[in-house]
Amino acid sequence: MATALITGASAGLGKDFADIFAKEGYDLVLVARSKDKLDAIAKELEKKYSKKVTVIAKDLSKPSAAKELWKLINDQKLEINCLVNNAGFGSNGPFLESTFEKESEMIQLNVNFLAELTYLVAGKMKERKSGEILNVASTAAFQPGPFMSNYYATKAYVLSFSEGIAEELSSFGITVSVLCPGPTYTDFFTNADMKDSNLAKNSFLIMKSYPVARMGFDALKAKKTVKIAGFFNFLLAQSTRFSPRFLIRKIAKMLNQ
Repeated sequence: MATALITGASAGLGKDFADIFAKEGYDLVLVARSKDKLDAIAKELEKKYSKKVTVIAKDLSKPSAAKELWKLINDQKLEINCLVNNAGFGSNGPFLESTFEKESEMIQLNVNFLAELTYLVAGKMKERKSGEILNVASTAAFQPGPFMSNYYATKAYVLSFSEGIAEELSSFGITVSVLCPGPTYTDFFTNADMKDSNLAKNSFLIMKSYPVARMGFDALKAKKTVKIAGFFNFLLAQSTRFSPRFLIRKIAKMLNQ
């Protein structure tokens, strides 16, 4: 029986990924900070799909988080067949008005944790000559983003990293896909303190969470390396290849204010 490890599973895309993977026959290992939320999701999915759901409550933004999580998984003798790196957060506002502790925490979670957990899980997948990895980036990965500069940069890393290891690991039977959502109805806008931003006010740009998660799952199964969620987002991402960089920066700055 295949098991999917999903980080950031207590809400938004992570919760939707949990539902989709359970529906498609996977047992689950769900990880996030809130044990109460994870327990409620686990109870619901076990009843709904009769799948085994293991809950691990952990703050993944700490430097030791990946190794500690991997030890807990191994201690429970759980074999991970699919890794969904969904955990991450953004922050809105001028770089110099944020605390560097918060900026550093974002880099740690969005970049360092993702890379280290991928390294640990993929090593076992390589031994088995099989596995699936789905990383969640963003359409922010295709451009710079004033007032969210660090967040955009971390997602650019996730996109580039995912494409690179997709080529490296394909010869070991490991599929790597990266999902690039645009604005999505999750807790992101609230957590990033941008409910009043121009981007949040343009509701026609915002997609529902479940269909976006489904696109990620389907892309993984189709062995598609890069999936941009939604045709409009695809057009916007492609436009950055041809538009002047100064114009891209100005538009992103306007939307993020």
